[in-house]
Amino acid sequence: MGYEFDVEGVIEKIKKFHAEVVGVQFPEGLKIHATRIARQIEDETGATVIISADPCYGACDAADTDMKDVVDLLVHFGHTALPIKYDIPVIFVETRSDMDVQGALSSAMKLLEGYKRIGLVTTAQHLYLLQDMKNFLEENGKEVVMHGGRGTQNGQILGCNFSSIKDLEADAFLYVGSGNFHTLGIKLFTDKPVVIADPYINEARDIDEFADRIMRIRFARIAKAMDAGSFGIIVSSKKGQSRMELAKVLKNMIHKEKKEAYILIMDDVSPELLTPFMDIDAFVMTACPRIAIDDANMYKKPLLTPQELEIVLGKRDWEDYMMDEIEH
Repeated sequence: MGYEFDVEGVIEKIKKFHAEVVGVQFPEGLKIHATRIARQIEDETGATVIISADPCYGACDAADTDMKDVVDLLVHFGHTALPIKYDIPVIFVETRSDMDVQGALSSAMKLLEGYKRIGLVTTAQHLYLLQDMKNFLEENGKEVVMHGGRGTQNGQILGCNFSSIKDLEADAFLYVGSGNFHTLGIKLFTDKPVVIADPYINEARDIDEFADRIMRIRFARIAKAMDAGSFGIIVSSKKGQSRMELAKVLKNMIHKEKKEAYILIMDDVSPELLTPFMDIDAFVMTACPRIAIDDANMYKKPLLTPQELEIVLGKRDWEDYMMDEIEH
């Protein structure tokens, strides 16, 4: 598996910007390409390149690095831009995966039997293949529906933004990509059948078994938090994840129930950073929505989403469970 980078296009933009110091930023899986690309940029532009070694999880934390005061321009590889104002000029470079999706798509057809109208979604690295995917489905008798959302392109879904699938009239959804988190969100927001065509393992599967297992885990966390007398509300300092106003609303909500609430602000969230706050019974995540779901087992105390807190406090019914989203 490899990735395609439009480095030449980036170099042309850097030259037009007349940048003398250029920062480059990569998500974790792409950092292995950083030195090669930095060397090429320096050779062809004469600019000094500074590589961000900080963790990078998406466009939500682009430019949220120590480099913002020392570079003229930042080049962010791997994600599409979000509609937020960055502190420094940022060039977003969509990175294409050269993974063949045909085998996984073919496998998905059996799981989509009986469904005519298919909602098609994928992630940034496969967007360039979206029309080919659509054509394949239509050639196999399916009607394909898709649209863009807040800060997303047509057919694109993010781990924190499911707006592209809401109100989409489909009999079932097909997600082309890896992992289960995105499809869990689709399932919970639509209550429709969801199939994953995973090109990284060249197979297709439905989400039902995984969704059931995750929901059992989530409800166990919620049940445990019912006895909490104090809550730590985590706010991210990352520009694209920061929801301080939401945190204040949640704090007031908790106080009205005669419980204690404290707002904690941090950059990267980890169990180690929460260790000193042993007197807090449960935590609420207003930063990246994936942390509470994907990393749940890393935390000894319940780590809730804002919607799960509402269930704990009796403001939302169990049957009205919903995934958290960040609206940019």
